[in-house]
Formats: sequence, C-alpha cells, structure tokens
Amino acid sequence: MRRVTVVTGASSGIGEEFARRFASRGDDLVVVARRVERLERLAAQLREQHGVRVTPVALDLTAPRPGRALRHRLAQEGVVAGALVNCAGYGRAGAFARADAEETARQIAVDVTALTDLTKALWPDLLDAETGLLLNVASLTGYAPMPGMAVYAAAKAFVVSFTEALWVEARGSRLRVLCLSPGPTSSEFYGTSATSTDGVRFQTPQQVVDAAFRALGKRRPTVVSGRTNALAATLMRVLPRRLVLALTARQAPRPSVAAA
Repeated sequence: MRRVTVVTGASSGIGEEFARRFASRGDDLVVVARRVERLERLAAQLREQHGVRVTPVALDLTAPRPGRALRHRLAQEGVVAGALVNCAGYGRAGAFARADAEETARQIAVDVTALTDLTKALWPDLLDAETGLLLNVASLTGYAPMPGMAVYAAAKAFVVSFTEALWVEARGSRLRVLCLSPGPTSSEFYGTSATSTDGVRFQTPQQVVDAAFRALGKRRPTVVSGRTNALAATLMRVLPRRLVLALTARQAPRPSVAAA
C-alpha cells in the first residue's frame, strides 16, 4: 500500500506549514482537521504546486476513538501511514474555577486523548515504515505549571513526557520520534485561546518547522523552537519547583480585552 504523511491540525498555523513542507519534499499527504473547506483549498494548492496526492479528511478529534476512525479512512483510501504529525491542539486562557466544564473536556480530548489514540492506532504502521516518523507537537508551556492556563499546560506536559518515553521505546527500530515544543507562534491560537498578546515575541510557523527538521536530522527526542524558549525550558526543568511556580504566576496569561 502507498505510504502517506498524516498531519493533524493542518487547516492553519504550524500544521499547515508542516503539510506544505512535507509536500515540497514530495510526500503524499492526508491532512486532517475539522474545517474541511480549508483542507480542500490547501490540498488543491499542494497538488498544483508539488504534484503530490493530498487527501483532506474532516475529523472531530473530540469524538471517541478518533484513531480507529482515521485508520479506517486510510484503509478506504488504500494508503497506510508512514509518518504522523500530531499538530492539532486547543487551549483556553482563564481561571480554572471559571472554566466551562465542556470546554475543559474538549481541551483534554484534543490535546491528550486524541493524540494518544491516533498514535496508538498508527504506531504499527509507523514502526513498519522504511523511514517512519512520529512528531508530536507540545508547547513551551508543557515545561512548567501555568496558572491561568492550567489544563493546557498540563496537557502539553503529558505530550512531552509521553513522546520522550516513546522515543526510548522506538530505539533499535527505523522509527524517528520527536516532540516539538513551540513558544509563542504567529497563528490562530492566540485568537481562539483568548490570551493577551501584549509584549509577546512571536516566531513564525516556518521558523518552528525549521527547528523540527533540524532536530530530526540530529535524532533528538525533543526540541524547543527558538534559543530563548529553549533556555526557558531548560531553566524550568532545573530550578526548584516553588521558584518555577512563582515565575509562572507572574507570567500567567491574561484573558484579552476582546474576549472579556
């Protein structure tokens, strides 16, 4: 069966940039997101620009067992995953006590449950591929507790830990495993998360994806994009936990005026 690269969250931001980068390398793609119209536009562009096959798949990652649904769809298309980029993510700023319970459940479903289920469903195919790849997108916030964004930061901490463990489990195979942790990035995330952008220095999705490909060339288990972000992640891992909490409390995201 024909091997494809699967990219979730491909309708915008970092996920879209990953889709464009893999297409430029000649990979056939399956692009996954909720907004099928955007996926179809992206697929048409990539087919025209790079001559690759691109299949848009509309998939609700908050639904039970999205991995099983995606694997079934791949079988229908007559393809098998050779690479999986779990880029779909969802976050919302605000105090946990005031958060909507359904929205909190959706964050966990997308950021933790779906990522794990998709990885589990496609893991055998990734291991079997000649040049298999699993790339999970976490966040700089995954390196420390984040008051004001408690669920999102905790979910991304799971992604970091989970992916590092899989990197060890995959040693001795041909499968490359990488956890990518972007810092603030120019994308739709800040608009949907209701987080203030005052004073924030952004990377571009292109810079973030560049960092991922450099790390893949070095067979590293994790990479934090941007030197300043990487230094911050290192400090948050070695400083005393109470000091980290004091620092993150001062930097906690504030709901934006537009979202108030």
